[in-house]
Amino acid sequence: QVQLVESGGGLVQPGGSLRLSCAATRKIFGINAMGWYRQAPGKQRELVATTTQGGSMNYADSVKGRFTISRDNAKNTVYLQMNGLKPEDTAVYYCNVVTYWDNYWGQGTQVTVSS
Repeated sequence: QVQLVESGGGLVQPGGSLRLSCAATRKIFGINAMGWYRQAPGKQRELVATTTQGGSMNYADSVKGRFTISRDNAKNTVYLQMNGLKPEDTAVYYCNVVTYWDNYWGQGTQVTVSS
């Protein structure tokens, strides 16, 4: 069974940066897309950024220009570089991998933006 292991979350001041990583515990075949979602308290889970196998990227309007998604196909790893963090970015961030057959989620990593 594939597991996605996230890391890099934490507490940061407004304007700061964090880099999230998500690594699969074993090779994943047939990947369509990899991405990040987030869920703030009392809110629904929302898309942050995704990248397809073809290389296209999609970002939520709220993070465009501040967040960058990247991937290392050889390592089955996806990253999220977050710059210019705002208090409204506070949430649990989840890694997601979609294949032709399955949809995998990580356990989530907490990001808190506060002074």
